[in-house]
Amino acid sequence: MRGEPDSGSAATGRRECWLGWVDGSLATLCLTSLAVVLAGGLVQVSNGAYSMTIADAWGAVFNPNVVFSLQAWDAFLWGTEMPEMTTESLIVWNIRLPRVFVAILVGMNLAVSGAIFQAVTRNELASPFVLGVSSGAGLMILLTLFVFTGLSAFLPLAAALGGAVAFLVVYAIAWKNGTSPVRLVLAGVIVGTICQSFQTALFFFADDLGVVQSAIAWTTGSLTGTDWEQVRMALPWTVVAMGLALVGSRQLNVLLLGERTANALGMSVEKVRFALSGVAVLAAAASIAVAGIVGFVGLIVPHMVRNIVGSDYKQLIVGCLFAGPALMVGADVGARLGMSVLAGSDTQIPVGIVTGLVGGPYFLYLMRKQDKMGEI
Repeated sequence: MRGEPDSGSAATGRRECWLGWVDGSLATLCLTSLAVVLAGGLVQVSNGAYSMTIADAWGAVFNPNVVFSLQAWDAFLWGTEMPEMTTESLIVWNIRLPRVFVAILVGMNLAVSGAIFQAVTRNELASPFVLGVSSGAGLMILLTLFVFTGLSAFLPLAAALGGAVAFLVVYAIAWKNGTSPVRLVLAGVIVGTICQSFQTALFFFADDLGVVQSAIAWTTGSLTGTDWEQVRMALPWTVVAMGLALVGSRQLNVLLLGERTANALGMSVEKVRFALSGVAVLAAAASIAVAGIVGFVGLIVPHMVRNIVGSDYKQLIVGCLFAGPALMVGADVGARLGMSVLAGSDTQIPVGIVTGLVGGPYFLYLMRKQDKMGEI
């Protein structure tokens, strides 16, 4: 009947719209990132002080007595009593796999946090580092370790609180009848510099070598010694932050059009900017709370994804959810095995050092390749 919609055509249109949103470049990025995570996970669970073959390690990973055990998952996710397992399964599931899961969560959080900050400031050089979040968290870590030593058990919460307070200070400094991307970045640089100066000063008051080493591990980022407790700590906040980021992808696209256009479209720019910044701070804090300050991930992953899928934040956020974990898991493999390959030592270096060594040359490459960097 003329004028009635064709249900078949409507379904085809919806399918074409979905396929157009998830284009080939995004699918390739996601599949490649998954392959990197799986390969890195294979290396991680196969190496350690307790020697086992790759077949033994992956047999332990896919042990049906663990994978399909409700008691085991209750122990992993809720901290209840651990069921009986074979030695291999206990080592893989209780020691090695949690480190991979934490790397995945940290990679997601930092990548998405950096992508949001870059949209909010309309500056592709923005990241949790640039906007003072990481520096504020680092300062709170050192204050807890050196001054408020009785609160060391609450170090992750202190780190998250420090990052959140630092960004609130940045926002307050940048406020002048509203904020602007330029003022936010400049205020972030100022607050970050002040926090880093205080961090350096605090090291002069430390007389315990063990505390200094712990502080260095936190301020450079490390996944050594992570277990299911860190997974349980980061997972709920990661789910909330990633969900809010996906929901807010449309608003992020509008912010990229500029304040005047966003206001003309009916958006309350300041409210949206503050709310999305809160999501980015939550994601960064969830990462800092379990792994310390890992540099460059929030800066370079959005760049890499943007070069592949473009600037549409519906695709960019999804790409960061996959590319961030791939970079973190790969970097953690390098952090864990780098010294043993290069120097024959079992020493593990902080993963933040590896991400810095990767991120620095990559950014130099971008500077040489692109004539203009800064505003998106």
